[in-house]
Amino acid sequence: MTQSQPPSLPPLPPPPMPPVNDFDEANIDMMEMQGIPEVEGSTQFMPAPAVMTEPKSPAAVATAPKTPVETPMNPPMPAPPPLPATPPRSFGRSPGQPTLNELIHHAFEEGFSDVHLGVGEKPRMRDRGEMTILEYPEIDENTFMSWLREILKEEEIQRFKKELEFDGATQYDFARVRINIFDTLRGNAMVLRLIPLKILTMEQLRLPMVFKDISDSHKGLILVTGPTGSGKSTTMAAMVDYINKEHPKHIITIEDPVEFVHQSRRSLIKKREVGMHTHKFDNALKAALREDPDIILVGEMRDKETVNTALKAAQTGHLVMGTLHTNSAVKTIERILSLYTAEEREAMRVAMAESLVAVISQGLCRTTDGKRAAYHDILVNTETVKDYIIRGQNDEIHELMKDGEFDGMITTNQALFNLYQEGRITEETALELSPTPNEIAMMLRGRI
Repeated sequence: MTQSQPPSLPPLPPPPMPPVNDFDEANIDMMEMQGIPEVEGSTQFMPAPAVMTEPKSPAAVATAPKTPVETPMNPPMPAPPPLPATPPRSFGRSPGQPTLNELIHHAFEEGFSDVHLGVGEKPRMRDRGEMTILEYPEIDENTFMSWLREILKEEEIQRFKKELEFDGATQYDFARVRINIFDTLRGNAMVLRLIPLKILTMEQLRLPMVFKDISDSHKGLILVTGPTGSGKSTTMAAMVDYINKEHPKHIITIEDPVEFVHQSRRSLIKKREVGMHTHKFDNALKAALREDPDIILVGEMRDKETVNTALKAAQTGHLVMGTLHTNSAVKTIERILSLYTAEEREAMRVAMAESLVAVISQGLCRTTDGKRAAYHDILVNTETVKDYIIRGQNDEIHELMKDGEFDGMITTNQALFNLYQEGRITEETALELSPTPNEIAMMLRGRI
């Protein structure tokens, strides 16, 4: 197609050069990007070339009428239309992709616990322990980055790009969300854990009565353990909620990140997040000892230093609550002792025996009505248990738990068997989750 040429214009004297400011520089840069030539003295028109004419004869000059010479008035030229701005690099969502807010709201409405998002993959959600694929297109980088911008500040995005990992939390009107972002072979990915704003009570969670007795303790060490996704945080939140309603205490929590948010009632509750309000668990735990606490909640006892400080706090009259990723009460004791050398373990057995209140190991199972239920392995530190801990007789501790119903103790197999008798789980589920399937098989057949 041939473009029409603009009409030729008479030559104009160049206008005076205006002072260059930021706006002019931006326009000049934009012209260069658009391929428009820049002319000295004007950014609008090229000066017309000079036209050569034949000189007139003297006679013609003499006979020509004399008219006063006037300077022609140049009419103001209209400003050129603004140049189109160069669009910035887009991180918008691809067609057919929802906003992150829509995904999280969908997960909340459906009762899903986790949202899994990754470049090159379809969105997935965890529905009562099982992964469900959503019917959305595969996620591309632009969509993923647009989602990050919904929940992170720019400096947090830059921190993730530098460290290739990010832990944090955010809050919506309907739920609090724990965020973990990481890099993979296929690209960036993130997992979002939904945490209800409403804290469920012990009664709503159908926790055994011994949980209240344990929470009423004035000092010592309470450990709530279990694998990732076993509901440890929910159980501990219910215990703190019970204390908050029943006792005038000062509670300090140290978490990474903060999950459930409690409002002070009878108790005064102060929450600290590692990375935001303190640099390390151990630092915050040591500082908490000088902050007049009654109860200290440690999100996770990750290392020897944290365990040492927690035991010291428990021995000096504080109630300390912590978590570990272990599957049974006895294995929890073994896990803590494994942090120490052989020479240190004897002293640590004594410290554990003197400080321990209880160990609650928890798991979740899918029930026959499509919901989930918790089952527990509970060790209460009686005088007999203390003696076994000091002697290192862990097998005897497990046998004692089988007959410790009066003290509130229960084994995993007994808890699963109770759920089976209530009709809440199937025989197959009980066998699958049991740490000793042969034993629970005998229980199911009435031989124990």
